[in-house]
Amino acid sequence: MDRIQLSPDLELSRLVYGLWRIGDDADTSPKHVEAKIEACLAQGITTMDNADIYGGYTAEAIFGAALKASPSLRDRIEIVTKCGIVAPAGRHSAVRGKHYDTSAGHINASVEASLRDMATDYIDLLLIHRPDPFMDPDETGPTLDALVESGKVRAVGVSNFRPWDFSLLQSSMEAELVTNQIEMSLVATDSFTNGDLAYLQERNIAPMAWSPLGGGSLFKPENRELMTVLERIAGEQDVDATAVAVAWLLAHPARILPVLGTNNPGRIGKIADAANVAIDRQTWFELYTAAIGKQVP
Repeated sequence: MDRIQLSPDLELSRLVYGLWRIGDDADTSPKHVEAKIEACLAQGITTMDNADIYGGYTAEAIFGAALKASPSLRDRIEIVTKCGIVAPAGRHSAVRGKHYDTSAGHINASVEASLRDMATDYIDLLLIHRPDPFMDPDETGPTLDALVESGKVRAVGVSNFRPWDFSLLQSSMEAELVTNQIEMSLVATDSFTNGDLAYLQERNIAPMAWSPLGGGSLFKPENRELMTVLERIAGEQDVDATAVAVAWLLAHPARILPVLGTNNPGRIGKIADAANVAIDRQTWFELYTAAIGKQVP
């Protein structure tokens, strides 16, 4: 499995296992979660993507229970987690409504909760989950800097930020923002032309891609033409269509890190198939054309 260097002392596996739905599984026992982690590690997938809000603020604790049961796992993985969304659920059930909080108090409290719930002394990569229209960069930036300086967080980044949001936060920081996790897939192609991806490429920042299979929308009837192309290429390379869809992202020169989440053991075992699919320039544009429903100008 290829690895991507995000900072001088942090690299992630090119494919990332997403824990968004870990709490939806019928079996959330430490043993079952450990089996998922081991299935990823067997393929060279060492990076685990989480967030405080996942599972109504339960996913980190479910994941952490597996690390408590098998402490040696921690040294074999990188943990990504996110903070900044406050929703009326779990430990925030008393709030009046969903909102964002990038204040120093909230970020620090979230990090402490994440460290406790995931049974770890440090987070490899902390992301601000959503751009906050009420953010004070002169408070948020130094707070992230202090977390890196303390060693509680090895590196920091953002998720779902537009270029101007990214620049605003970076302008108040000493540490570098090392990634932006944004939606990218064959059914979410806007970032390839709206400047989001170009902004990161210009700065040699490797992006992470959430929902790289479009949340299952690839398989809807309206995407039948796209699926026909995916299935043809999949047949030629002896993989399934989902591997080709992920390989389309991997082929891009921006060094995209797709985040793939599934609770199905069989699908977990095939995540790395995408790394073995060959996508040349013409094939990339063939898929892109099918995705946008028209030829490029």
